[in-house]
Amino acid sequence: MPALTFPTFPEDIPTHPLLIIDYSLIADRDPQEIDRLWEAATKLGFWYLKNHGADEAADNMFALGEETMALPLEERMKFEQGDDGMSFGYKAAGANAVNASGEPDTTDFLNVAKDDALAWPKIARRSYPSTANARMESTLGPFVRKSLEINNLLLEIFNDKLGLPTGALLEKHKTEEFSGSEARIIRNKPTSSTTKQAIGSHTDFGSLSFLHNRLGGLQVLVPGAESWQYVKPIPGHAICNVGDALHILSGGILRSNLHRVIPPPGAQAGLERWSLVYFTRPGNSVVLRALVEQSPIIAEAVKRTPEKNFDTGATALDWFTRRIKNQRLKNRQGPETWMASRGTEVVQKE
Repeated sequence: MPALTFPTFPEDIPTHPLLIIDYSLIADRDPQEIDRLWEAATKLGFWYLKNHGADEAADNMFALGEETMALPLEERMKFEQGDDGMSFGYKAAGANAVNASGEPDTTDFLNVAKDDALAWPKIARRSYPSTANARMESTLGPFVRKSLEINNLLLEIFNDKLGLPTGALLEKHKTEEFSGSEARIIRNKPTSSTTKQAIGSHTDFGSLSFLHNRLGGLQVLVPGAESWQYVKPIPGHAICNVGDALHILSGGILRSNLHRVIPPPGAQAGLERWSLVYFTRPGNSVVLRALVEQSPIIAEAVKRTPEKNFDTGATALDWFTRRIKNQRLKNRQGPETWMASRGTEVVQKE
């Protein structure tokens, strides 16, 4: 398992202060904490989450990540995700582009489908390395279930704030429907560059992301700002953010914001950077369009922004597949391939 103690994040590097949301208060439906969560989700789309109860499950996932990346590359590549737009499986460093010029990424990661973690020992979507199979019941299943519990509660809170009928958002994220929801364990090896992008600038594909990392490197592009700002990692605090699907379903009320990953700064530079994220995404059949017929609040938001397209006509599966497929360098034909991998930051012209 990666070490649990690291050099501190440098104090002389500017960071963007995210709101710290107490999950235990959200679970108790504390109105003030719910208002703070709403502020974070609508203004930047990022926040810290404490008291979420997932630290042990995350530690076990990091151990799984180390075991998997210790396998020979030849063995990992047997479970490669491929070039057809499927995310599940292993992705080697350099397989994806980080910008329109086709610069390769520097991360390798393992994605395990929610559907496989919950169906085990049956195979729902695909097979995985032996290290993942050995921990599917003890590690992957508990992490996925805990992440689902947390993200589903946040969806319930947003559902109410958006004026939607009870259960409307959860209906779009049925656990039993196949989806792009997945757990991802990411490794970024040390590099001599302090600015090379490990993961290029992007908005997330789905609805909610639940991120755990111990080193710096995550940066956000704050609305109205011209430069990227670091998000400082805080022990025991996850980092959560809204993705494209929830942005579209809410008619733009919930913000899917640009972010990227570069090597850790300061004394953390030169260390292997690990991160872990659970992505909640809508069911594959869900069409990504604003829920204007179910909420006057959303209908009014869409009416105020007629220049934006909140009816994509695409299913969640279409949206997800397009973005994954066009990031792959093997599919690259030119800058237009990169543009075809973009999300709401281009489609919604924000």
